[in-house]
Amino acid sequence: MRIALVSDIHGNLPALEAVVADIQRRGADEIVCLGDNISGPLLPRETAQYLMASDWTVLAGNHERQVIDYQPGKGGQSDGYAHSQLTSIEFAWLRSLQPHLNMNPEVFLCHGTPRSDCEHFLESVRDGRLSVASLAEITERIGNVLAPVVACGHSHVPRSVRLPSAQLCVNPGSVGLQAYTDDHPEHYIMELGTPDAHYAVIAKTTNGWACESYAVPYDYVAMAKLAKARGRLDWEQALLTGYAG
Repeated sequence: MRIALVSDIHGNLPALEAVVADIQRRGADEIVCLGDNISGPLLPRETAQYLMASDWTVLAGNHERQVIDYQPGKGGQSDGYAHSQLTSIEFAWLRSLQPHLNMNPEVFLCHGTPRSDCEHFLESVRDGRLSVASLAEITERIGNVLAPVVACGHSHVPRSVRLPSAQLCVNPGSVGLQAYTDDHPEHYIMELGTPDAHYAVIAKTTNGWACESYAVPYDYVAMAKLAKARGRLDWEQALLTGYAG
């Protein structure tokens, strides 16, 4: 069993298409999408329609909730743009998505952590940047989830952690955005230093579950130009370089 994990697409459909082509080349039995699918200044409606037409397991991230609830003057630019581009069909689909679920007895899926869609699982903010979380932090966040594999997104940082319990915690990284700044839980910067799209594949082996992480090139220049045309110079910089500025 090989399961491809994608997350944090943020409306970057060309990046997603490049990742799917790479998955098809390498082979996977299933594809799972861990949320934050459409929010951003790129192609939210087109990305939603792509996912709606797939047979994947798709989760909601915190940005799905924020796009649905968006009100002018009370939300972020990325959520506002996505909200403005959707029809009732895409909104109905968004409302059908869950932030976490048991995929099967061995794999638990969540966007953030099992308890929250806006909490980092494998990272913590220190000195204004995301750093690897301590064992105590990860253990506290996993709660009573006992599945051998716990897959998460949200941070955009590709990482896998093997706990003393032998549980494998995996974040595939972000398909669509490799740098950003945020103010929750406090101001910080996340930068990968590459524009490439990221995903992961988990597979059960004779020695237990294993993780492979991949970085995939795509036409990020075109997406950076689109972000610039829509007045998002922060996204232009992040898409071109993988740095927040």
